[in-house]
Amino acid sequence: MEEKYLVCEDSLEGIFTGIYDAYALREGHEHVHIQIGEEENLRLFASYVPVLPDPVKTGKVADTLKVRLGEHAYHSLCRAAASCYPDKGEAVYKTVVDALTAGNGSRVMENLRNPYVVRCFELARFTANEAHYEIEFLRFQELADTGFAKAGVLFSRIGPKNNVIPFIMPHFADRLPIENFMVYDENRNLFGVHPAGEEWYLVTAGETFALKELACSEKEDAYQELFRTFHQTIGIKSRENKKLQRQMCAYRYQDYMVEFQQKGKNEALQKRGKTG
Repeated sequence: MEEKYLVCEDSLEGIFTGIYDAYALREGHEHVHIQIGEEENLRLFASYVPVLPDPVKTGKVADTLKVRLGEHAYHSLCRAAASCYPDKGEAVYKTVVDALTAGNGSRVMENLRNPYVVRCFELARFTANEAHYEIEFLRFQELADTGFAKAGVLFSRIGPKNNVIPFIMPHFADRLPIENFMVYDENRNLFGVHPAGEEWYLVTAGETFALKELACSEKEDAYQELFRTFHQTIGIKSRENKKLQRQMCAYRYQDYMVEFQQKGKNEALQKRGKTG
């Protein structure tokens, strides 16, 4: 039988729409697959069906998974769908099939005999771990009044491997409910925005946006310099262990942390000279 690949957008909406369409085909699931994005080399004896994200289909799949699988399993699937690996669409789809057809339901993530469930578990754990690290290492800075942001807005820049903003924004929204703040994922050009006293939301940065448009307030510059000085002087040189430091806080997090920036005003807004 011909293999059928549903080509989806790299997003939760894209994957969930693909799952909806896969069930709508009514051709069984053994020869139906979900693929994230186009491949350079097409497979023989296979057909490719483009899938556009549909909010209605996404909502129906999400509601079904919450009812049939429960919140815990549903959140695991969402974390897996947010990972950076291209096989995530197939892993999430086949895990959903296992949960709904094999009767595993809320205990589907415990079925480690299924290789797709194992992969989904790995992807969800990878995303959850990175979200945890970003919550610990994320640094906010107070912005000056510019054309992009008003004075007093808190801004943070991150560069995660996985799409972790949807999982870290609730944490900061709960702890900073009266603050205007933004978290910018420069790898995906995506903002998590929280207006003071309101619900947070996601927005894609425009093509003309560049980090050089942002500037820290004078008070923020003073506190950054004070914090860097404290960080440099509190350490004991004879007990410095760079290898252990990298294990506890990898370089890819240090690049975005104020205390590891060594020079220049507003240096923490820029990554090794990158301005946009």
